[in-house]
Amino acid sequence: MELKDRIINEIKKIYDPEIPVNIYELGLIYDISINNDHAKIKMTLTTPNCPVAESLPKEVKDSVMQVDGIEKVDLDLVWDPPWNKSMMSEAAKLELNL
Repeated sequence: MELKDRIINEIKKIYDPEIPVNIYELGLIYDISINNDHAKIKMTLTTPNCPVAESLPKEVKDSVMQVDGIEKVDLDLVWDPPWNKSMMSEAAKLELNL
């Protein structure tokens, strides 16, 4: 399995506390790039006022650090483009009956 796929699998274990869907399927992860053992992740939250704004990015970073082959993780929390429901995967939309 590719390193990026292992990172995605690890991120898929993290769920938004208010929505019963993992954050990857919700579309909160905008980009994952890897250079040797260094992962760069660009993510957002459903809203800047999200109650887990402090803890969720740290949880993502800590989880990705558990992936074999990753020694460093840079995580950028971005607000542009703003998250909206169209960014969710079809599986997430089905899960939420959208």
